[in-house]
Amino acid sequence: MEQHRNEVFAPIDIDHVLERVAGGNETEVYRSDDHRFVVKLKGELGSRDAQVMLADARRMQQAARRFAACLGQRHAIPTYFVLSRDSKGFVHALAIQPYLANARVLAEIDWQMIDPAQRRQIGRDLRHIIARAVECLFRTGHLPDLYGRVSANPAERQRRKQLRYLPERIWSFLVKRTILHSQNLMLTGEEPPRLVLIDYDEVRRHPLYRVIYFLTRLVLFGRDLVVIWWRLERRAVRELRSNTST
Repeated sequence: MEQHRNEVFAPIDIDHVLERVAGGNETEVYRSDDHRFVVKLKGELGSRDAQVMLADARRMQQAARRFAACLGQRHAIPTYFVLSRDSKGFVHALAIQPYLANARVLAEIDWQMIDPAQRRQIGRDLRHIIARAVECLFRTGHLPDLYGRVSANPAERQRRKQLRYLPERIWSFLVKRTILHSQNLMLTGEEPPRLVLIDYDEVRRHPLYRVIYFLTRLVLFGRDLVVIWWRLERRAVRELRSNTST
């Protein structure tokens, strides 16, 4: 893991040094020294105006509460926001969440190593999460991101936003990133394990973009329901029947 020093971490770490554990489409994710919290930093959204960031943090807090309420307590974790100034004088809204020890994002799970009964339950939970997300869209006009993206570092994230990577991004969005390859849904290490959403950002784009994005997501949800049945539930039922007959 990489160690990063920045004054922006002052509210949660005395020496301002945190360990980077992941990165997404806009966010760098760090872990506290005591492994109790993760800290999410959107470095590109900082401002020298604290009032601007205060309003932004309030919007992000509202979105996090909305999506957590939509998914329900079983599939959500708390998210808190604090304002902090970085080493260059920019104010940021730090998102702080509990660190989920031994949890894995769905993209890292080898489904063949998961017990059939547990795979079947995960399939049910995924269908339930999709249903709650769709309900959230029609009720509030907002849709939680159940998929997410991963980046090795900020430089790679910026590089992949270039126009020459657009075909690759579209292919990944429409074909490769099914819900079983999600970076935003994690399977916890507790017993019994839970599926939880870890990203509560709303779409920050033009209204027309949002409409197109949401309609596309609705179509892809239909595809993913088939993927869930084919990859998880169908195989799990076969294996359970086989184990029962033997």
